[in-house]
Amino acid sequence: MPAATATAARLRFVPLLKADCSTSGSDRHLRDAVVRRNADLVPPPPPPPPPPTPAGTRRWGSRGNVEPCFITPTVVAVNDSFSSAPAPAARGAAKGNWLAQHSAGVMADLDFYIGEEALARSRASSTYSLSYPIRNGQVENWDTMERFWQQCIFNYLRCDPEDHYFLLTESPLTAPETREYTGEIMFETFNVPGLYIGVQPVLALAAGYTTTKCEMTGVVVDVGDGATHIVPVADGYVIGSSIRSIPITGKDVTQFIQQLMKERGEHIPAEESLDVARRLKEMYCYTCSDIVKEFNKHDREPSKYIKHWNGIKPKTGTKYSCDMGYERFLGPEIFFNPEIYNNDFTTPLQVVIDKCIQSSPIDTRRSLYKDFHRRLQRDLKKIVDARVRSSNARVTGDAKAQPIEVNVVSHPIQRYAVWFGGSVLASTAEFYEACHTKAEYEEYGASICRSNPVFKGMY
Repeated sequence: MPAATATAARLRFVPLLKADCSTSGSDRHLRDAVVRRNADLVPPPPPPPPPPTPAGTRRWGSRGNVEPCFITPTVVAVNDSFSSAPAPAARGAAKGNWLAQHSAGVMADLDFYIGEEALARSRASSTYSLSYPIRNGQVENWDTMERFWQQCIFNYLRCDPEDHYFLLTESPLTAPETREYTGEIMFETFNVPGLYIGVQPVLALAAGYTTTKCEMTGVVVDVGDGATHIVPVADGYVIGSSIRSIPITGKDVTQFIQQLMKERGEHIPAEESLDVARRLKEMYCYTCSDIVKEFNKHDREPSKYIKHWNGIKPKTGTKYSCDMGYERFLGPEIFFNPEIYNNDFTTPLQVVIDKCIQSSPIDTRRSLYKDFHRRLQRDLKKIVDARVRSSNARVTGDAKAQPIEVNVVSHPIQRYAVWFGGSVLASTAEFYEACHTKAEYEEYGASICRSNPVFKGMY
């Protein structure tokens, strides 16, 4: 049974160095420059504005599956030739051309593409323009979003929505009105019999569900392509007043890597540089517990840590290559030392997490520290446990406090943690009881979608 999942975007990473096995002068110059930036709190010059990129991807599939069946970029290509047709000058001409105008409107509603196919169409033809319905984790264009859902349901999942219950996900700061719009589209346009809108951090915690236990208390670090949230969850309920957001996202990691490679003189086509940086981030980036030690490791064995990338220039068809070494750990490092990238925000991630927990109700703090959960989809891969444990922000005062256990949890399927959590919940008997039905919608209206109950039977 389809459990449609509309998650927000994610991030990646990259590396640096030269192709030979020795450390070149330019590499040492780059290392010294980054260390000086970190020490002097002087940010690098802002990168040039990148070309438009999709606000993450949507993941679709059926309940019970470990991984989603489809992953599509959140982008729609619309044919502008229908909407830009010149209007008739005279009223009589308008009446005479009514049928043609109606046919053009129908074609405009049908002639659109989504995902990778939309990107390919826009590159191949100038008549198609790209539209991104989601920005910073929030829906901005509902008409385009409805078209996107239509293609996903009928062309990808290939199912009749009238026969299936649906589960959608949302970011933790979504307004209640957005849930109402979502309910209206799903019940009115697609006529679904039941709908449940789950909060992504809660589903990330539910990904650890077992037959004997499902721990629904913890702190979820959700790093997406356009938004980063630290969300405390207690017994399946989000503590809304303690949610923290930081202005560093997966897109910033990509742009920082792109800038480092440009400063180092890698010969990557300008139109491909952002996409290459994103791919390298997803494939090779990682976090480290000590940046100085990591520099020394790369200097001692450069051949072990250098990664190579080969590509083809889209315009000329000629091949090009680039090397990555230092960027592999410098990209994600902006979360722990943000001053090397952004001078306006200098609070490390572990400090923001501690403040988030300290602002939560006092009776939940110890369990939040103990069951701290990490979901940094493809962006941040693995946060080293020591980075959070080493945070010296702890309970202080005249009275001697008992030591607080800090536990960092990483799900085995962390890349699809939210989707897997939704798949698990949709497979339980409580799912149908928690869903809003079409009969309830017809009786009470879209306001029923403002709140979605927690699955009490799971813990």
